[in-house]
Amino acid sequence: MASITLPPDQRTQLKRFIEMQFRVKPKRPPPSLSFSGKTVVITGGYIGIGLACASEMLDHHLDHLIIAVRNVEKGELAATSLRQSHRDAKIEVWQLDMLDYGSIQAFARRCATLAHLDIAILNAGVSGTPTFNINPSTGHEETVQVNFLSTALLGILLLPILAKSGKSGQPGRLTAVTSATAFTSPFASKDANPLLPTFDKLEGAWNIPAMTERYAVSKLLLMMFMLSLSKQVSPRDVVINMVEPGFTAGTGLQRHAKGVAVRTALKLLNLAAHTPEHAAWTYIDAASVKSSESHGSFLMNYRIFPFPIVMYTPSGRHATDRLWVETLKELEFAGVRQIVESMAEPI
Repeated sequence: MASITLPPDQRTQLKRFIEMQFRVKPKRPPPSLSFSGKTVVITGGYIGIGLACASEMLDHHLDHLIIAVRNVEKGELAATSLRQSHRDAKIEVWQLDMLDYGSIQAFARRCATLAHLDIAILNAGVSGTPTFNINPSTGHEETVQVNFLSTALLGILLLPILAKSGKSGQPGRLTAVTSATAFTSPFASKDANPLLPTFDKLEGAWNIPAMTERYAVSKLLLMMFMLSLSKQVSPRDVVINMVEPGFTAGTGLQRHAKGVAVRTALKLLNLAAHTPEHAAWTYIDAASVKSSESHGSFLMNYRIFPFPIVMYTPSGRHATDRLWVETLKELEFAGVRQIVESMAEPI
């Protein structure tokens, strides 16, 4: 069953966290899994879970890996190590700045030159910045910009490229990395019309609770949008899903954390953290092990999981519809509407 058809999960976030971090046993990809002949893009793949996922896929005979990073120099350092341990694979580092729409478009055009692109894992993200920052090139707050708007743009632009795999008999795969923190978001602006501008304003202090809420709502917006996008695309062409890897050490998401209390809390949380390798297994499960049944769904604990409760409410459904319309309008400069329409199956 798809996530949206499942009954909402009524447990507290603490109970979900305990299950995810302590009760679910990590599932190593099956030994028979092979990425031979495939090309894979992993955004933010030079560190943490993205890098661990790249290494694991190469261990399973991946032919062509593209690590998409903002800082090419750092990407090349990671790629050097991967090339030494996987000499038969083609490993490239391509520049991608998720704060720059032009960079995202240029990256997608480069992907279009590939003979085929089989899997794209949209892993790049930010957890919050020490100050409230508006991206000067777009006018949007940076957390929502990277985690939602830029990820949505990249996902749409890659759809027709991934669909080439579907035309050859095996659907392309588009997996977006999201977070169970979305369950904690009060989504206070859900009834606002228009919706997107509400995230470009700072109400009150930009402190740890505000940063945490902004991260949570950015991941909620991504879930809502990816659900809407999946309804426009046949899983025979591209399987679209979302995945939560669990709280993981060494991801770089907490690099902006400051203050003794915050750092102490993170150290305690890290005692329960997954390793990047174990978290990477959830990516591979979503992007290749799970069947087309996962299309449009949110995966957590290696299973199709319900969406946050708000997405089942009338106001949440209206917000999801409004978000879809506003996002397509925001990204209209890149021809996203035409791309989405081209992916729809003929009647």
